[in-house]
Amino acid sequence: MNRVPLLVVAGLLVVGIAVPMTGGELGFGATSTASPRVFVSPSPVGGVGSADPTASSTPSSAPTVAPSATPTPVPTPALVQAAIVPVAQFRSPATATNRGELARVLAGDSKRYDALTLVADEADAILAALRIERPADDSRLILAKDAATLTRDLAKNRKRLGFLRAEDVSPGVRALAWGDRTLFGVDRVKKAADWRLSAQLPARDGAPAFDPGATWTLFAGGDILLDRGVYQTLRVNGKGPDFPFDGGTAEITSRCKDCSPLGWDLPRTRRTGNKGVVRDVIEGADIAMANFENPAPNRFRWHTSDTTFTADPTLIDGLVDAGLDYVSIANNHIGDAGDNGILQTINNLKKRGLKYSGAGKDATAARKAAILDANGTKVGILAYDAIAPGYHAAKGEPGSAKLTIKNVRADVKAARKAGADVVIVFPHWGTEYRYSPFANQQRLARRILDAGADMIIGNHAHYAAAVEIYKGKPIWYALGNFVFDQTWSEPTMEGITLELTFHGAELRQIRMRPHIILDKAQPNFLDPADDGRVVLGSIYDASRGLLPY
Repeated sequence: MNRVPLLVVAGLLVVGIAVPMTGGELGFGATSTASPRVFVSPSPVGGVGSADPTASSTPSSAPTVAPSATPTPVPTPALVQAAIVPVAQFRSPATATNRGELARVLAGDSKRYDALTLVADEADAILAALRIERPADDSRLILAKDAATLTRDLAKNRKRLGFLRAEDVSPGVRALAWGDRTLFGVDRVKKAADWRLSAQLPARDGAPAFDPGATWTLFAGGDILLDRGVYQTLRVNGKGPDFPFDGGTAEITSRCKDCSPLGWDLPRTRRTGNKGVVRDVIEGADIAMANFENPAPNRFRWHTSDTTFTADPTLIDGLVDAGLDYVSIANNHIGDAGDNGILQTINNLKKRGLKYSGAGKDATAARKAAILDANGTKVGILAYDAIAPGYHAAKGEPGSAKLTIKNVRADVKAARKAGADVVIVFPHWGTEYRYSPFANQQRLARRILDAGADMIIGNHAHYAAAVEIYKGKPIWYALGNFVFDQTWSEPTMEGITLELTFHGAELRQIRMRPHIILDKAQPNFLDPADDGRVVLGSIYDASRGLLPY
């Protein structure tokens, strides 16, 4: 493969290529015997390209150009200093990279990546900004015609590292930190001046530069239980209400065969430090939400077994201390303490400043969206239950919001009217202990998005279940357990939390963090490249045909 020729026109570095392509829309990296062609625009007299290569040497009677004639000047493209971001495949467990790793990639010495991929008309400027020379081996540099092509290429090639303009970063790629700084996630930089990567790239008409100050993050967790084994840990064993969110990182050291009373192999675990990192992620988010899987009435009872739940209201303090802003109370346990228990739960949440939706004094109240502000973006959260019809609210009767398309359509419209820029539907639905949605559940999910919602974050399965992208909008069928005591199987001990980054009302990045619950109450993050692969692998297996990246 020939390298891209470089021309200097009127003091400007110009790259012009037209490369025969194979295997899709990518240029370099594919085998071709044809040489790249160089396109040269007319230049001023005496400049490069002033001779006409097609002129005949035979004398002609055609009139000659008068000396005073001036050729059309070469337009100089406007350039802007644009932030650039390292990116990898969406499923990559990598979280960061640096110049040293980039050099190893281009030298063929990297164990993680075997090539660098860049947008063709930005490649030289990005390499110059990174202070990296073109590789001697052309197969180490893949050029894509645009950002969309590059994103599709990464989806097919896990062992490629790329760079994109910040404004081109989408949920279809994994944006990486550069060293210890990132533009996305709860630890992101908030000012453009604090981001160290930029390049002189062609300006785009009407396209504003990426503004880190306009970003915000959403944290979402799965099911939270404060009764049964969790209560035992927090109250009987004296760990206290803050214990569930003091978790750090953990690893699985081995598995005990048939140790579960239900016949499962159970993981043996070890904490690996970083105490409080779970709390840090929750507190760092602009909005943090989860499902509250029990009522919290004034007169609660500790249940040592069975599936009727009530929670000590004072344990809600631990949720607030951790930074949770919102809980759904639309689920198949919210009515376990009766109608008064629902009303008292709502009052106990209100007293602590914890927002909620999904249940209320009547059907109208239950279906009202909670509206939260995230860096100037209004977010409406609608919660519904599809599991326990006996707990559904009615006219003049407390209960949960019933999940129907008619309700969703009207409630999304009302949330928009109330000012919501982003509308999230948070349903309790599906089948317990199942990774994949059943057919009617999938049809319902798609109709919810067609009704105007921007995304769905579901729960109830107690497994971390499939993810689907429908018309560009994400559906998480279930996140699994977050604070729960189901220690009888590995899938119920593990789950995921979401860390979503938005730019205004637009979702830009998705991060799914795997965790394992220890001491029947405390989630601890797992390394996605190691032990976290178990739960993430189950999600991706269940998402076959549903997830384009």
